[in-house]
Amino acid sequence: MILNRKNLKFEIDFDFVLIAVTSSLKDYRICYLINKYLNFNFSRDTDLEVDISNQGRVLHFSLFHHSWESTETDFYFIANKGSEGYLVPEMREADYFFMIKNYIDDDDLEGIISNLNKIPEIVAAVKIDPKKVKSRENLLF
Repeated sequence: MILNRKNLKFEIDFDFVLIAVTSSLKDYRICYLINKYLNFNFSRDTDLEVDISNQGRVLHFSLFHHSWESTETDFYFIANKGSEGYLVPEMREADYFFMIKNYIDDDDLEGIISNLNKIPEIVAAVKIDPKKVKSRENLLF
């Protein structure tokens, strides 16, 4: 008897823009400065809970949210260092991640990155390709 076999390949679509931010300030202080310099309105959201070890041990990471109602674009500011570890362990030099979900114009994106780098307390803000991050599944929520 011949059996037909079909393999189902599942690939997660990472439809967000990721910016790594390096700064020594606390998360709420950086969000205050981003709100001030970029005219955003970040507000604290419930912590992001991630099971990194797949052993039932959940780590917590601070999370801030802002959205542009006109374009339905959501912005998230996420701490890389959490309660007991890193959200993205291979990027320990990044203190925070600035995530942009849904559509954003290239000019707006470049303006955001440029303005982030103009904030004196931010050492660097660099766009990162989410597909090249090994632990990218931790960024899905």
